[in-house]
Amino acid sequence: MKTIQTLFIAVASLFVVSNSQAQSKNKETATVQINGNCGMCKKVIETAANQKSAKLEWDSATKTASLTYNPKKTNVEEVLKRVAEAGYDNEKFKADDTVYNNLHGCCQYEREILVKK
Repeated sequence: MKTIQTLFIAVASLFVVSNSQAQSKNKETATVQINGNCGMCKKVIETAANQKSAKLEWDSATKTASLTYNPKKTNVEEVLKRVAEAGYDNEKFKADDTVYNNLHGCCQYEREILVKK
């Protein structure tokens, strides 16, 4: 019985390791600039960007984010478009004025990023 349990654990471990390696092969990373001010901004920006095929970590001090994504399922532009739709200007898209104006007062940053075409 103990041999069967050991064998099962070994096979399960092998499956987990091989699956995680396959997932990491499909990932790309980019550093992007996103305007914002505070912890509330961080939560909204990351919630707008994060999905199964993309993970974004935003730093309020540098106003930069590390984006890790699966290029077979999404791209930098799609993620940054969702961030802009949430009210945050970034290096690719400017947020709609109405959405920006509806942000909480502490989240209304100076709109200075020039959008790259």
